[in-house]
Amino acid sequence: MNSFPYEVMRDRMEVLERLDLRIQWGNYDIRVLRFHLTTFQPGKTISYHKHEEFEFHYIPRGKGRVILGEQEFPLEHGMLYLTGPDVVHYQEADSMEAMHELCLHVDIKERPEGEGKAADQWEIAEAHDCVSKLRELPLEPAEDVYQAMPCFLEAFQASLDNYSGSYTTIKQSVIQILLRTVRAYDTGKAQPSLPSRDMNAIRYGLALKYIRANHNRPLTLEDVAEKLNISSRQLQRIFKAQPEQRSFSAIVEDIRLEAVCRRLEEGSLSVESIAALEGFASGNYLHAVFRKRLGMTPSEYRNNTILRNGGQIPYD
Repeated sequence: MNSFPYEVMRDRMEVLERLDLRIQWGNYDIRVLRFHLTTFQPGKTISYHKHEEFEFHYIPRGKGRVILGEQEFPLEHGMLYLTGPDVVHYQEADSMEAMHELCLHVDIKERPEGEGKAADQWEIAEAHDCVSKLRELPLEPAEDVYQAMPCFLEAFQASLDNYSGSYTTIKQSVIQILLRTVRAYDTGKAQPSLPSRDMNAIRYGLALKYIRANHNRPLTLEDVAEKLNISSRQLQRIFKAQPEQRSFSAIVEDIRLEAVCRRLEEGSLSVESIAALEGFASGNYLHAVFRKRLGMTPSEYRNNTILRNGGQIPYD
């Protein structure tokens, strides 16, 4: 007989039931009311009833039937169905075989206008789309084609183990069950594109971060391009496409000079020492580059900084 991975949940229903789960998703507050595995023994019936909340029903093993409204449907392992607020339904296990059901009851409330709005507009849109579809799903079972059932087990295990981050894992599992339920009924309607970024701008920013972090080491265009998984020619084009139109060598030199200026402003290290610390070949080379780029020597720059700050220039 095949093993039943959800067996561990059967006698430990309280592991998830005892949690006070309140989830803010987009502009919605989601309160988890029940979250468990239940078993219908052969022939067991649950007479017609309804709930004020959404109830997600998943069948991981066994078979039976459900009546949703006035329509009867057979149930077997791998199927799901949703009952929304005030949906009358009847459940019955097969006369010869038990039916197991993973159940999630959630109360979903939209927050009042302007109250605690989420900052992420894409999350707001996705949450609104999901909840709107939940309210309109047809009263009929579907196949769990997007594997929502393992989310029940993941949440159960996270609650049982109570590791660092388990609460977040459980909340994400609940949201995944909602999303995957909607997808199971999806008719293939085109969805809006996911948020995208200007990859050249992203790569330019990452290149600058890498150069700043390693400016005092030997650096080549090829080194930086390799870290970004692009060609050196492509990276050079990205640099040239920026408003400053700086070459790689100019960017490295600028970043090194910025670091040199900070050291001149903040301490009394010699120019030779600063050159060695900030990636210049020698003090003389730094002196020449500094004078060419800033129109003064490193010593003059330091003295000007001291005077601006109201200090006294020390004797050389």
